[in-house]
Amino acid sequence: MYFAEVIGQDSVKEQLKRCVDENRLAHALLVTGPKGNGKLPMAVALAHYLLCTKRHDGDACNACPACVKMNKLIHSDLHFVFPVVKKKSSSDSAPISDDYIAEWREIFLKNPYFGYSDWLTKLGVENQQPMIYERESSEILHKLSMQSREGGWKIVIIWLPEKMKEACSNKLLKIIEEPPKDTLFLLVSEEPEQIIPTILSRTQRIEIPVIAQQDVANALISRYGLSTDDAKRVAQQSGGNWEKAEEQLRVDTDKEMYLELFTRLMRVAYARNIREMKRWSEQVAALGRERQKGLLEYCQRMIRENFIMNFKRDEMVYMAQDERNFSVRFSPYVNENNIFGIMDELSEAQYHIERNVNAKMVFFDMSLRMIVWIKNR
Repeated sequence: MYFAEVIGQDSVKEQLKRCVDENRLAHALLVTGPKGNGKLPMAVALAHYLLCTKRHDGDACNACPACVKMNKLIHSDLHFVFPVVKKKSSSDSAPISDDYIAEWREIFLKNPYFGYSDWLTKLGVENQQPMIYERESSEILHKLSMQSREGGWKIVIIWLPEKMKEACSNKLLKIIEEPPKDTLFLLVSEEPEQIIPTILSRTQRIEIPVIAQQDVANALISRYGLSTDDAKRVAQQSGGNWEKAEEQLRVDTDKEMYLELFTRLMRVAYARNIREMKRWSEQVAALGRERQKGLLEYCQRMIRENFIMNFKRDEMVYMAQDERNFSVRFSPYVNENNIFGIMDELSEAQYHIERNVNAKMVFFDMSLRMIVWIKNR
């Protein structure tokens, strides 16, 4: 991962590169900020920049032996730590990240902007919640006790340190505070408030903002060949979240189906047709988790657009003609009295789907609750 491949965030890139070039990089960085902003790609790009032996023009060289290894995430002085689950065939000992390093490399190399729910899917998790177990701290201490194999930096990237067991965090306190020479900890966090204070106090915080809308649009044009208008529409809907931008592209592929499901849900909720709600829930439950997530994202977008439509500011509404045809009559049913309630129900359903709660139950319960809000005009 190169700085050039990180979408936008030019000011953060320059800040990190100056710290490296001027030899004033802190030994432990907490890289945080909103979801989908490129925290993990930025951390890996920084690690790549440090490990490259011939960096130039503000980036790694892509030619030295270190870069060849980094391109495959197999550099011996770069160590990844991330939440894992116990494998069915494993012994009673707690799992460690190295047990899943092949899966980790595969998902990152395919899409560096993957999220937690994507990782759950990759792990094939059903009812388990991935964690970073106490045993992981012993592995880290062991790896860092050895000399650098390449003669340079030793780097540990901890993805989602808020998932660390407290015992694991406590064992790492001393080495994070006083690491060996040329050792860097990069903690990439979605919810830093859940990290124990003693870890937080030993890190320097790097706050990464949402990606600028124009940078999202430019990336959509260059990577997916979107037209300028489509790229601007998707970028606006993404809110600076690249995960959402890519999700919106998937939604666009299935948009006709999502629109039909959305309109049916709103109509059966208004009609209080419980039998049809049950049928609707069963149909959605059969779609698979990725499309279920896509539908919920689509529903949230449509609710926002219908609310905005009431202000009679056409330039602020981002809907295709078939969506507008339905919304002309539906938009008055989305107003200041119910929009937050509707959005909360959709967001809660998304939360449960991402955590593998029974989809049929989630969608039927959500549809029942929608009755109250659609009637609340």
